[in-house]
Amino acid sequence: MRPLSIIVFYSVVIFVYLLVNYYIFIRGWQALPSGSKGRSVYLFAFLFISLAFIVGRIVENFWLGQPASFLIWTGSFWLGAMLYILLILVMIDLVRVLNLAVPVIPATWLSNSLHTKKVLFFSTLAIVVLIVAAAHVNTWYPRINRLEVNLDKRNSQMDSVSMVLISDIHLGTLTPKHRIRKMVEKVNSLEADMILLAGDILDEDVGPVIKMDLGSSIKDLSAPLGVYGVTGNHEYIGGVDTAAEYITSHGIYLIRDTVININNSFYLAGREDLVINRFTDMTRKNLEDLLAGIEDDLPVIMLDHQPFDLKKSAAAGVHFQMSGHTHHGQLWPLNFITRMVYKVSRGLEEIDGMKVYVSNGIGTWGPPMRLGNRPEIVFINVSFSEN
Repeated sequence: MRPLSIIVFYSVVIFVYLLVNYYIFIRGWQALPSGSKGRSVYLFAFLFISLAFIVGRIVENFWLGQPASFLIWTGSFWLGAMLYILLILVMIDLVRVLNLAVPVIPATWLSNSLHTKKVLFFSTLAIVVLIVAAAHVNTWYPRINRLEVNLDKRNSQMDSVSMVLISDIHLGTLTPKHRIRKMVEKVNSLEADMILLAGDILDEDVGPVIKMDLGSSIKDLSAPLGVYGVTGNHEYIGGVDTAAEYITSHGIYLIRDTVININNSFYLAGREDLVINRFTDMTRKNLEDLLAGIEDDLPVIMLDHQPFDLKKSAAAGVHFQMSGHTHHGQLWPLNFITRMVYKVSRGLEEIDGMKVYVSNGIGTWGPPMRLGNRPEIVFINVSFSEN
């Protein structure tokens, strides 16, 4: 990403973050009696929790330890809590505006407004704490999603191949080693022919991953036909060369704008992530060049982290594409946004004759929370048959 783009991007992000926090702070401040000790506690607590993530990220660059982890975890939960506090406050304020035109708020509530504000303050806090807790627990229990996909056999030497697809692990400070070990055990227990990782294997901050070797367990991923992966946008944000070296040193074959022939039965293509030109001086191959050297008589299965330009993939001759990236919004109601942005936000679809599967992902980015969808490990049995 060019320096000016970085400055503009982070300036906008920080401005929006501060604006949302200011709105939340003021609404909470108004609910507490003037001059009370509660306001002093609230001010200190709010400053701490709203700055924790930023300070933690800065601290971990100089001192990788429990204080930095505590700040990052605290700040990450706050990122999720912010969303739901904001939604509740906006609904409350919309009701207040509506009440000006059509009285809907009981007169007794208005006559004792300070008490009403305190009730709303603590009710909102309790609701959000429950949402955050439930959404975090939801991340502990990935589901096994089983699919059957049928492709034209062509000249494939195999009748079928089983694959396990994992996307968006986001190895980093917020992914404890024991969680990764459990994921590896679940994946290996499925005994698939091959394992595919559809990008964002690492989070954007590669330093903690390397220093603590958070991905040590992924070395144990094992399948007869191999373990393959592609880069995602977070590998590029954190520095793709360092990220790729770490990933490949842990037993994962990164397919970077290349195509591999698997048992003379199908081609496995892997694309560099779409953001390559924003973070490096390189560009990724267009699909025509990527698939130019292959024979026409075998099915083409492709990994591409971001599910954009699906019609182009179909037109280029891809038979089955697997992607991730969307998290299907990760936190409801953000899934409505991902549905507008992506033709396929999650699940199995068919685009111009090409099968497409977009995974929710198994990890999280930002808040260690999921609401409205579950993390998943996808077991796909691909059958090759005469059409």
